[in-house]
Amino acid sequence: MANVDSSELAKFASRAAEWWDPRGAFRTLHDINTLRLDYIAERVPLAGARVLDVGCGGGLLAEGLAARGARVVAIDMAPENVETARQHAASSGLQIDYRCVAVEELAAAAPGSFDVVTCLEMLEHVPEPSSIVAACAASLRPGGTAVFSTINRNLKSFALAIVGAEYVLGLLPRGTHEYAKLIRPAELAARCRQAGLDVTELTGLHFNPVTRSYWLDGNVDVNYFACAVRASASR
Repeated sequence: MANVDSSELAKFASRAAEWWDPRGAFRTLHDINTLRLDYIAERVPLAGARVLDVGCGGGLLAEGLAARGARVVAIDMAPENVETARQHAASSGLQIDYRCVAVEELAAAAPGSFDVVTCLEMLEHVPEPSSIVAACAASLRPGGTAVFSTINRNLKSFALAIVGAEYVLGLLPRGTHEYAKLIRPAELAARCRQAGLDVTELTGLHFNPVTRSYWLDGNVDVNYFACAVRASASR
């Protein structure tokens, strides 16, 4: 439990029953889920791939990965989230291996076991993001791909992702994000390099509140994805 913020864990666990309500607290994740899945699928083949989803919450991304043919192990440190995810996968007829375990523990027990590791909207909620990145890297086979997403730390992201999204538009519950925990792209890239990952791409995620439309481009001022590859054994 060393790399868990108990207040963050309680925050998401208290809303475990709302994960699959498309108009509830996690509406934004429902809205962007297809975009997230397409981003991953365009960069790595999912059919038959062994995928680890870190910080799976109620299983929105994990179910999408499984539906596209991936063999998914999905982990979260909140038992309430894992139980919600298991129940929904069962009702959807999807085979997903859900576990309540830290990624550091999983990586130590089974290093190099996955073709793809996803860790989306999670790094900004833990005390030591570097530990998560290192464990994600250790979980990958040589040549495997990690996909992260998080929020930049600057005045623009504070205005849009916290003040705008949480307090003005109500897209997320108030207090979802803390400014000091947000992560600049250069900081994430440095953590990836330290873990033996080569960042191949940074991509910005954007939202129009009037049309409720989302799109990707090269501007990483606010929300962004990072795609990184573990060095192959031959290097």
